[in-house]
Amino acid sequence: MLTVAARVDLVTLDDIRAAARRLSGVAVRTPLLPVDDLTELLGVPVYIKPENLQRVGAFKLRGAYNLVSQLAAEGSRGVITYSSGNHGQATAYAAKKFGMRAVIVMPETVTAAKRSGVERLGGEVVLAGRTSDDRFLKAMEIAESEALAVVPPFDHPAIIAGQGTVGLEICDDLPDVRAVIVPTGGGGLSAGVATAVKALARNAMVVTVEPEGAAKFAESFEQKKRVQLEKTASVADGLITLSVGQLNYRQLIDRVTRAVTISDQRMVETVKYALERLKLVVEPSGAATLAWLRGCAPGAFDGPVVAVISGGNIDWNGLTGLLGGAKA
Repeated sequence: MLTVAARVDLVTLDDIRAAARRLSGVAVRTPLLPVDDLTELLGVPVYIKPENLQRVGAFKLRGAYNLVSQLAAEGSRGVITYSSGNHGQATAYAAKKFGMRAVIVMPETVTAAKRSGVERLGGEVVLAGRTSDDRFLKAMEIAESEALAVVPPFDHPAIIAGQGTVGLEICDDLPDVRAVIVPTGGGGLSAGVATAVKALARNAMVVTVEPEGAAKFAESFEQKKRVQLEKTASVADGLITLSVGQLNYRQLIDRVTRAVTISDQRMVETVKYALERLKLVVEPSGAATLAWLRGCAPGAFDGPVVAVISGGNIDWNGLTGLLGGAKA
């Protein structure tokens, strides 16, 4: 099994800048879009970073491409990953760019939009159980038997560095940013963003947001040790890992200001808000940060705020079904 050697040291700003060079011309440099009504409510400029406009519909392209490009340089001819959806699409996209085979192990409950997205990009879908452990074990079995390189969804330095380019762009575009709100599943995006932001905007707050039914980092943050939950449940399928990665926890614990949670109802309402008010299609996982920000009070922040919208991979039937009873 071919892999880029995983380091035990923390990801640095230099690692993130190296990832940005690999991603140049590949990842979309998503803009900072103003949210006028929240700016008026909170009394400071509020922006979103819409990674739902990224290639494959989510930020995951950044980390996957950063790692796959290095695996290709090492001579790997095929990759495998385990994913609930967005990382699988990103890995399939990156592998296709390098002419590599891509096997994506997905849950039996995967949405039609996310499965078809992988298949459209040439990925071979294998279904395995319902939990992240089910997917991981099946992927390791196939990787060993078919000599495929593993592309982890979050707990790898190259993945964290790639996702960290989101934070790098935020600080480049808004040097006086005072708060960055970022969703947390396995922790690749939040760890990378926190690393970039605290290196470039030391006085800025970093706030992580998770579903109430999957508060693995919020509990870890409170207890000051990495916690693994027994079970998780949420409409935000991209944020329901049982724990953040080991390296991700180490990156996060000294860089995060607050670790908060949000209800499924608030996320669903914010999916509708994003569609009606911002003209953006956002999946529940991607709406978590904006959902939390919408509940903040005036005076909560002392300067510009950016909420990272992590993805928008939801099909029409899923969207209309989700919004059937949603409030504005």
